[in-house]
Amino acid sequence: MTRLIRNIGWLLSGRGVNAVLSLVYLALATRTLGLDGFGYFALIVAMGQTVTGVANFQTWQFVVRWGAGDDGPGEATGFAIALDLLSVVLGSILAAGLCWSAQFWLPLPTDLLPLAFGYCLVSLFAIRTTPTGLLRLRFEYGRATAAEAVQPIVRAIGAILAVIFLPSVWGFILAWAAAEVAVAAALWFAAGRRERIDLSQISLWRIPRDHPGAWKFVWSTNFTGSLNVGSKQVLILLVGAIGGEAFAGGFRVASQLGQALVSLAQTVSKAIYPELVHARGDAHDMARRMANIALVGGAMAVLVAIFFGRQGLMLVAGPEFGVVYWAMVILAIAGAIELVGASLESLLVSAGRAGTAFVMRAVPTIIGLGLLKVAMDWNGLKGAAFTVLGGSALSVIGFWVAVISLSQITITVKPKPEDEPV
Repeated sequence: MTRLIRNIGWLLSGRGVNAVLSLVYLALATRTLGLDGFGYFALIVAMGQTVTGVANFQTWQFVVRWGAGDDGPGEATGFAIALDLLSVVLGSILAAGLCWSAQFWLPLPTDLLPLAFGYCLVSLFAIRTTPTGLLRLRFEYGRATAAEAVQPIVRAIGAILAVIFLPSVWGFILAWAAAEVAVAAALWFAAGRRERIDLSQISLWRIPRDHPGAWKFVWSTNFTGSLNVGSKQVLILLVGAIGGEAFAGGFRVASQLGQALVSLAQTVSKAIYPELVHARGDAHDMARRMANIALVGGAMAVLVAIFFGRQGLMLVAGPEFGVVYWAMVILAIAGAIELVGASLESLLVSAGRAGTAFVMRAVPTIIGLGLLKVAMDWNGLKGAAFTVLGGSALSVIGFWVAVISLSQITITVKPKPEDEPV
């Protein structure tokens, strides 16, 4: 437990740097581009993150799961890199289709579509879950945090340069693209210094040959990761398609500020998963304690959002974004719920129930996306935020029920002693 708290501390320190710098570049982008321009920017970033989220395999989990044996992470790393290359191919096809069709359903000017496609490709080539997995396998959270800090630093510097030299959507997207490349290079460099990366082990067949059921785990975690990342970005795209670019920009700001807890939930999940893999018998107790801590932290964060969120929103993004305050509060509550559920979801995945975790995430997400237009017609951005809140609540309830069932299955019944002879 001590090591887990220390690792979470490293990750939270990185999140702290990211949070502070994100306020800088968010303020620069919103005030420079305005509500509509920031909406175009938000749609392009959402397209890139949607493509990457859908195509990207959660290879860091494979490295942790199959690289912890006596033979080392060589084959697991080779399998992960092969999946990354597959992600680039599949993602490029998806990006081409998404950018071509955007003219028919997104409020995005046609002159920005080549920029959107280029950003999608850069995001795909900057996939970095494999080196992240190598660092987490060795519990090198300090190195990982230092490498990941490159992204917000480059974004902030790039945003400043964009304001000075190219104060347009093009300038800010170029800054974001440069940050993606920089953080990927930093993580691969850090992982390469800690672990020898043998490119001759790249293969899609060795791990599945030695570990039956590997492909089932791969696809389950991929679908879950796609839902966790892609669905949130798809939501921004759909909000823009239904309400226009101003709605997309407003929802992006509300989501970034209100759902900072979701990033915290992902941080907790990433730190606790390797510990649960190694903990075995103590996994349930560890997950329960982390959920209790998360409950307190989430409640405090929601109170901060309610009492100080409006002032913070207008200070960072400007007065014209003040209308998204209640959407931000609703998303903060959804983030608090996700924070509680993070350890429960990790427990299911570490126990080999990735498919169950996917179903518990997929069904509420699909329901929420299906009800999005009805919710927005009812109450605009607040309605969209309520779909996120409902999906998060249903998913975490599902995780809780599944964990209870899992704990009942894993309890061993003490055999009844044989009757002693009279």
